[in-house]
Amino acid sequence: MPEISLAERGDAVREATDYGERDSARTGDDLRSAVDIGAHLLKLRKSRGLTLQEVSTLTGVSASAFSKIERNELSPTISTMQRIAQGLGVELVTLLTDQDNSVGAFGGRRSISRAGAGSRHTTGTCNNVLLCADLKNKRATPILTTVTARSPDEYPAWAKSEAEIFVMVQEGTLVVHSRLYEPLELNKGDSVYYDATTEHTWTSKGPTNAVVLWVLVDL
Repeated sequence: MPEISLAERGDAVREATDYGERDSARTGDDLRSAVDIGAHLLKLRKSRGLTLQEVSTLTGVSASAFSKIERNELSPTISTMQRIAQGLGVELVTLLTDQDNSVGAFGGRRSISRAGAGSRHTTGTCNNVLLCADLKNKRATPILTTVTARSPDEYPAWAKSEAEIFVMVQEGTLVVHSRLYEPLELNKGDSVYYDATTEHTWTSKGPTNAVVLWVLVDL
């Protein structure tokens, strides 16, 4: 789960890597499965009459990086999108799916995600599928992720966000790296719950990529 640096970056290459994001040169499959996040953000910013500098102040994402995301020149991480969602006062899934945020909460509501379904969001280190994304106004976001990163060095900036995270390994071996603890190795069936306000990141270990089911809980 990569994260962002809040400092303004002048160098385009440094900016892309510090945000834990990759260049927009994605595969055709990625493009077909991806939601037009840039269009979502541009429409939202314009509807609120915000300049790039103003939205940067609200979200902690540099104005130049935000502009690149709007133009789909950077593929933002889940952690970056969570920071943007919090800053703009919207739900994370609103930015990562084609759903709007107009449906209010009501008693007895539920959402079902069938096997293989979900809203896909791919970054340079993880392939994410947001589950039950149609259910609005929820504090917990369940995500199925295949971790492709093999070294913490692939994350120039580690994750840090105002949230708590629950992770359960479905396949393979996951290593959770933290600024507070020694690397934690988790195998199939293992789980961990932790405070995401401390810098952390994930890598896979072994011959196959780790597949994890995790829940991002907003504080």
